[in-house]
Amino acid sequence: MRLFLRDSERRADPGPVKTDDRRPMLIGLGAWVIATIVVLLFLTPLSHPANSWLLWTCMVGIVLGLVGLAYAAKRHK
Repeated sequence: MRLFLRDSERRADPGPVKTDDRRPMLIGLGAWVIATIVVLLFLTPLSHPANSWLLWTCMVGIVLGLVGLAYAAKRHK
């Protein structure tokens, strides 16, 4: 078995696969929304200033999910 082939012996690279990335992004965005709701339900026990990163992490996840969803929708057209 040879590890290297000459360019004349190689097959052409396959074309890119068209995928719809919006569904996985919506699932991830839904997970961030659920995580935000859970954090808000337990906000009183988590009200210590050292735990405020939990809510901010969920918010950033939602914002980045919306940005990614907008990008995927624009790319899908």
